[in-house]
Amino acid sequence: MSMLMQLFLSFIQVGLFSVGGGYAAIPLIQNQVVDVHGLMTLAEFTDLITIAEMTPGPISINSATFVGMRLGGVPGVLLCTLGCILPSFFICLTLAFFYYKYRSVQGVQTVLSALRPAVVALIASAGLSILLLALFPNGLAQGVEGIHLVEGALFVGALFLLRRFKLSAIATIFGSGVVGTVAYLLLGLV
Repeated sequence: MSMLMQLFLSFIQVGLFSVGGGYAAIPLIQNQVVDVHGLMTLAEFTDLITIAEMTPGPISINSATFVGMRLGGVPGVLLCTLGCILPSFFICLTLAFFYYKYRSVQGVQTVLSALRPAVVALIASAGLSILLLALFPNGLAQGVEGIHLVEGALFVGALFLLRRFKLSAIATIFGSGVVGTVAYLLLGLV
């Protein structure tokens, strides 16, 4: 099977099973692209996710677009993006029809509330994977000696600013980029 067809089918699976929005799709994309097919390293994938988070639009579609471009050029972009969008489009169209027809049924509300914990777990899994890669780029086997202190300090500082002062996410991302760049230049780690 060609790599482009493999990408299309992988992103069809991502589109089918990423319940809960874009961040819930990240672990599924990682599984398909890094773990199952070995088309990228985890570091490459994390870099693409970082770029996808910084660009406007849904992160799952941005991720599909960046992965497609990196692995298959313009045809890869088209196939990965379509693969990611088509299942959601048809599922949403079908569910919208049935939801409006049966929205007052208690069973529908029960199913929706039962899905919420799974969505939270998927988002937490994606966040934890990215955090661990930022703090331990060479894996956890190196222990405390292998931790990146600048990234750790940026994470703790950003979390504090976001939670305590309700600072805007955009300002926090921009500030973290500036502080991280200055720290790396001062420490000579660039």
